[in-house]
Amino acid sequence: MVFSAPFIFFFVLCIVVVMTISRENQVGDDFIGGGDGEYETVGIAPEVERFRAVFEKYARREGVFDQVNIIMALTMQESGGRSLDIMQSSESIGLPPNSITDPERSIEVGIKHFKKVFKQAGGDVRLTLQAYNFGSGFIDYVKKNGGKYTKKLALDFSRLQAFKMGWKSYGDPSYVDHVMRYVKGSDKNVKPVNGSMDFYETVMKEALKYEGQPYAWGGSNPKTGFDCSGLVQWSFAKAGITLPRTAQEQHGATKKISEKEATAGDLVFFGGTYEGKAITHVGIYVGNGRMFNSNDSGIEYSDLKSGYWRDHLVSFGRIK
Repeated sequence: MVFSAPFIFFFVLCIVVVMTISRENQVGDDFIGGGDGEYETVGIAPEVERFRAVFEKYARREGVFDQVNIIMALTMQESGGRSLDIMQSSESIGLPPNSITDPERSIEVGIKHFKKVFKQAGGDVRLTLQAYNFGSGFIDYVKKNGGKYTKKLALDFSRLQAFKMGWKSYGDPSYVDHVMRYVKGSDKNVKPVNGSMDFYETVMKEALKYEGQPYAWGGSNPKTGFDCSGLVQWSFAKAGITLPRTAQEQHGATKKISEKEATAGDLVFFGGTYEGKAITHVGIYVGNGRMFNSNDSGIEYSDLKSGYWRDHLVSFGRIK
């Protein structure tokens, strides 16, 4: 069968159009998704929110569409929408800060850089965020020191780089926390215990004063430093709640609840973290499978979903 030239041209044109449409609708040839995709934004400024369609467009193109809300939270921390270089992405392509003067171009470049770092970080959102601030060298540092992001590693890396550069400081070691305040997880049970926002905010406002400080065995106040139960006792006292001193005693002073019932402001208990009593560690549950606690790595947020803390988790407790 012989086809005419016009027919062949039309056939080829149709194929090109179909391939183009397909390319626009897919999430990227090397979709890397996964990670902590199920987040909702909180407190995103209108100056950032109005570009949501643009964020979605380039996130879809780069294969990180499920990270749109994390990227918008990152943008809130970077500029709050108050700069034309909205994602502060100029430096990622070797330009001086704020060289990009078109928000869409900034988003395009920023998401391309985010995708690169996200891939290097193996889909670890917190590691990605801190590396967005510090540079990808932080990922190499983490891989050489346990392989998992921790606040302590961020602090250590910041001090190390500041020393090397002869600077007073380097980057923002609390960048992850600063970004994550603009998102909440998909778990609808994440709300302060007893519905009291004031209670939870008071406890956490006090506890966060000591974030990044080292663990202090037997410590129960700012002068001595804090061990796990000391931090809990001191912080809850600021909200008018008196708790006993040790993790074992605090376990006995709470009503046992299921993990599904646990909400921000409850306590989470662990066993076998050292040789001793049945309950050897306690933390403040903050929702979404995370706690704030004092452990050997220092006073920090910790993930309960897997790894060490998941393996040693005993129960959740609500103050009676």
